[in-house]
Amino acid sequence: MKRKNWILVGVFACVVALIVALPKGATGGRPGDGEGDGTEAFRITSVAAKAVDLTDYIETNGDIEADNTVSVYPDISGKLLRMRVELGTAVRKGDLVAEIDPSKPGERYALSPVYAPITGTVTSTPQKAGATVSTGTAIAQIGDIDRLQVVAKVSERNVSVLRKGLRAVVRLEAYPDAEFGATVFRVSPLVDPVSRTKEVFLTFDAADARINSGMFAKVRLFTTLHRDSVTVPEGAVVQNYEKTYVFVVNGDGTVTKREIVRGITVDGVSQVVSGLEAGELVAHQGVTVLSDGVKVRDVGTKEAGR
Repeated sequence: MKRKNWILVGVFACVVALIVALPKGATGGRPGDGEGDGTEAFRITSVAAKAVDLTDYIETNGDIEADNTVSVYPDISGKLLRMRVELGTAVRKGDLVAEIDPSKPGERYALSPVYAPITGTVTSTPQKAGATVSTGTAIAQIGDIDRLQVVAKVSERNVSVLRKGLRAVVRLEAYPDAEFGATVFRVSPLVDPVSRTKEVFLTFDAADARINSGMFAKVRLFTTLHRDSVTVPEGAVVQNYEKTYVFVVNGDGTVTKREIVRGITVDGVSQVVSGLEAGELVAHQGVTVLSDGVKVRDVGTKEAGR
């Protein structure tokens, strides 16, 4: 029994020694460094609120198409005897595109020619020779590939900001590091009742041989410019139920919990509509453990959005 007691005393002594050896704050006290007055301070990184022009945007997908694309239809039903053009063929208005054989069993008729309705390039040949076609069957598409456009769909919830003249940046999967400037030149007057989207049409700022009809496009459409907006990093903003706060860093080493009205957030930068002035310091990192009036130790300051 004596030996067991001595073992217990030894274990207790080791635990006490270990606790004493731990760094200050590691035993469940407040995290941070002592300030010399017996009160520990939370370590934070502060950021200066900054007034900048903040531009909101919409990201969507689209397809690159030839401007003024026209489908080609035969004048009579029958068998598509032969195609006189293929994908990529340049044609002029009036050129022969295909020939239709309207003959029926026991009857033979002259071939019916199909002519190009516009000058351009054949961008699609959905029907093959030997297919049975009617006057409602498109046998080819012709478009002006020298003038390309992007057709994109925008969700119904964003249609209020759509208008002609909006600027955009287009990216292509074939050239992921390249950006192509574009401008909205037409907005559809209708919302598709099935997809709940509205189509927008954009033209490229400059012709580029890398852009081809039929390519998939990623479109960033810039919508609303908010000039001289007071901004802070999104991580500096605390949402508590229906209220939004930041912790303003005071000159005496404490923080004040201040309610703000937040606007838009773009690429991790939040707009502060009211409650904060440009140049004020707010806590950025370490805000989740803060409360009103606590002491802090600022380990670094940076500008908002940097």
